[in-house]
Amino acid sequence: MPKKRIIFTLLFDSNNKFFHLSRNFNLQKVGDIDWLNKNYNFDLVSRYIDELIVLDVTREESNLNEFCKMLKNLSSKCFLPIAAGCHIRNEQSARNLLLSGADKLVLNTSLFKNKKLIKELRLSYGRQCIVGSIDIKKSNLHNFEIFINNGRDKIELSLNEIFDAISIEDIGEFYINSIDKDGTGQDYNYEILEQLPKINIPIIFAGGAGNPTHIINCLKNNKVDAASTAHLFNFIGNSLENTREKAISEGIELATWEYF
Repeated sequence: MPKKRIIFTLLFDSNNKFFHLSRNFNLQKVGDIDWLNKNYNFDLVSRYIDELIVLDVTREESNLNEFCKMLKNLSSKCFLPIAAGCHIRNEQSARNLLLSGADKLVLNTSLFKNKKLIKELRLSYGRQCIVGSIDIKKSNLHNFEIFINNGRDKIELSLNEIFDAISIEDIGEFYINSIDKDGTGQDYNYEILEQLPKINIPIIFAGGAGNPTHIINCLKNNKVDAASTAHLFNFIGNSLENTREKAISEGIELATWEYF
């Protein structure tokens, strides 16, 4: 049985070159790559998480060159698998991300708007390289809506229909994010998992983690393969270390490493 994973997500604006905090998809500028390197020792951080996800949250046209420049800097200091998403619209932009240090590609809008591209990327790089990102917002008591383009555009699909609208045979795993819980630190929205159709593809669950208990409880959910957090300030210091140690002590199957 595959081990569960703890994932850290970084949000980067490739136009202003700053990392951001997000709350309900409203962005707050935090610091540039020098700030990140100063405040996060990735040699240590990499001991307590399993992967990094780095997403371009630029609201205008993204700057792929700047994103790749940041990614090269980040990957030179971080010996972890990195999944990167930067408004991938063609195979060349995907190739640029992979050549800049990404191990996987994160795609959101193209999942629904360009199935041909998803298939081409799967044929070129393998299914395990493709991460389908789905942003979900609650519309009323029991219904949810799906958004693309960094949460700006709604598509007319229900959660029950979502996987029928995607070529899931081309997807290696899904990154499911709650817009309502994003950045709140109020815990994950498990109602999303309850309404998602069951599929045989790993699920990364995101949106709402505010403390180690939230992540640990998320990992205990049978529908979740990995728990992600993007809350920078909550996880400065030894919080990620404590999260991993506590999760293992509670019987969650996580990878372990020996350091000398």
